[in-house]
Amino acid sequence: MNVVDSSAWLSYFAGDKNATKFAKGIENLDSLLVPSITITEVFKHVLRHRDEEAALIVIAHMKQGQVIALSSELAIDAAGFGITHKLPLADSIIFATARKYDATIWTQDKDFKGLENVKYYPK
Repeated sequence: MNVVDSSAWLSYFAGDKNATKFAKGIENLDSLLVPSITITEVFKHVLRHRDEEAALIVIAHMKQGQVIALSSELAIDAAGFGITHKLPLADSIIFATARKYDATIWTQDKDFKGLENVKYYPK
């Protein structure tokens, strides 16, 4: 299973130097888990830098994977991981989601560097 961090989604959609690396995690739709927090972050970023139409198109692609809502169980796990690994809120939710589903995180966010089951590609 794959969980793609917001930074990796944005890289993929921008077509930057890491886009092809993240395509491996994103384009395998049967194994793609999408934490709902990544939809919030990506939609907000695209809306701020482009427009609502572009943001909706991007989100439609993300929703082809299995969207994982933030349950109370995941929220509690995320709080613990946030403290243990010193992760910001959104990253702790992404990490908790990946752990729950035994998934690999694909990212270019330094907060995940060195953590278990993370494919980190620097910007």
